[in-house]
Amino acid sequence: MVFLTIFIATVVVVVGYLFYRVREHYNYWNRQNIAHDPPHWMLGNFKGLAANLSLGECVQEVYDKYRMTGPFFGFYWFTKPSAVIVDPQLVKRILIKDFSKFSARGMFHNTEDDPLSGQLFNLDGPKWRNMRVQLTPAFTSGKMKIIFPTMVKISEEVVQVLREDVGQSQAIEIWDLMARFTSDVIGRCAFGIETNSLKNPKSEFRTMGRKGMIEQRGGVLGVAFRLNFPQLAQRLHCKETMPDVEKYFMDLIGETVKYREENNIRCNDFMDMLIDLKNKPLMKSDTGEQLIRLSFGEIAAQAYLFLLAGYETSASSLAFILYELARHEEIQEKVRNEISEVLGKHNQEFSYECMRELTYLEQVINETLRIHSIAPFLNRVASEDYPVPDHPKYVIPKGMPVLIPIEAIQHDERYFPQPKVFDPENFSAEKVAQRDSILHLPFGDGPRNCIGVRFGKMQIIVGLVVLLKNFKFSVCQETPIPMVYSKQGIILCPGNGVPLKVEKL
Repeated sequence: MVFLTIFIATVVVVVGYLFYRVREHYNYWNRQNIAHDPPHWMLGNFKGLAANLSLGECVQEVYDKYRMTGPFFGFYWFTKPSAVIVDPQLVKRILIKDFSKFSARGMFHNTEDDPLSGQLFNLDGPKWRNMRVQLTPAFTSGKMKIIFPTMVKISEEVVQVLREDVGQSQAIEIWDLMARFTSDVIGRCAFGIETNSLKNPKSEFRTMGRKGMIEQRGGVLGVAFRLNFPQLAQRLHCKETMPDVEKYFMDLIGETVKYREENNIRCNDFMDMLIDLKNKPLMKSDTGEQLIRLSFGEIAAQAYLFLLAGYETSASSLAFILYELARHEEIQEKVRNEISEVLGKHNQEFSYECMRELTYLEQVINETLRIHSIAPFLNRVASEDYPVPDHPKYVIPKGMPVLIPIEAIQHDERYFPQPKVFDPENFSAEKVAQRDSILHLPFGDGPRNCIGVRFGKMQIIVGLVVLLKNFKFSVCQETPIPMVYSKQGIILCPGNGVPLKVEKL
């Protein structure tokens, strides 16, 4: 009886202590007297996920409440106290001026058990710096010029496929078509293989790439655990890549590398550069830092990142742009006239240099990426205690996650009047000169911006030029107005596709 009493008392004390610690943990922002929403015990301020909101919509809700309360407001990144930055000057400090104090993302990766997780996006510290330095030469303008003809050739294959589809259906599913286009581009430019997704929508390459984007081990709970406790998850040998996806891409990359090395084949693509990084002698960077030779697992992870970063994002961007042009046919015609004028200057030859002259098309792309923000936010982690300049009350402690709400800032009427209205003039030379560039971040900014920004923009421009030369796009009965977004995943994409009416020109 005495033992039972002691046992019950011990349980009560332990439970009481745990309850106290949890309550104190979730009182962090109360103690700091900084504005915040009360958190869900497990989802934090992403509790809207249970109500079928996207991650971006969850952040947007609290941004609208607290954007005027200070340079940042309190937030709970699942179980972690976090700061959402609302002051543009503080955004600039974190991404650029004080980047050294916020260089980490704090993402899960476990290269030992899950090699494909060791991609540049997930790495921090010296590993990230070493990888970034070695990969940067793959995305110079010179490299893009070499890849350009391949992109144009694949875009012409899109025209052939679309010509066959037009007339057979009143509504063409544009998002699916663009996903097949970007899949073939990345298959050929990054992996050096013919994926044939345009002619075979169910190709294994595309199927596995899509699965890698939308499925991770453990579902929502697994993702939440790895995001909340990345170091613990690594020590527990957790994995995020689905087994069949890992096997498919590791085998595919392994076979490609082996074939090229044994037959001394070079294709002037991303895979060539990765093989060189695996085999080259040890050397130092321009700053004298020792560069480490990449392992096979590391080059496989970077090829896989190329797929994840370039496939879904570019496909959704292209679909959203064509959607907006279909809804605003006068803007579409203005873009088409610009394309015709530029190509006329170059004897109808679409060259790499032509892209620089398509200034209005660039405005259309930027405005679309403002309204349809593919990445709703950027995340960083403070490497030291950071008192916010000119705001002594606000301190970001060491180890705290930081969110920069790209989507919310780009929809803020203080910076973009009538933020829901599609207006490419928001990015005219005059408007851009009047506005801080930090207010438009589709590719991030600073030393950790998107390394493949040149490739992504070139893929979008090439696809648009070739399509708009040959087709007119307009809305049809099935076109979703307003756009419906998917509630799954971090990357913004259409929830019910983008069906449009397409006519040959």
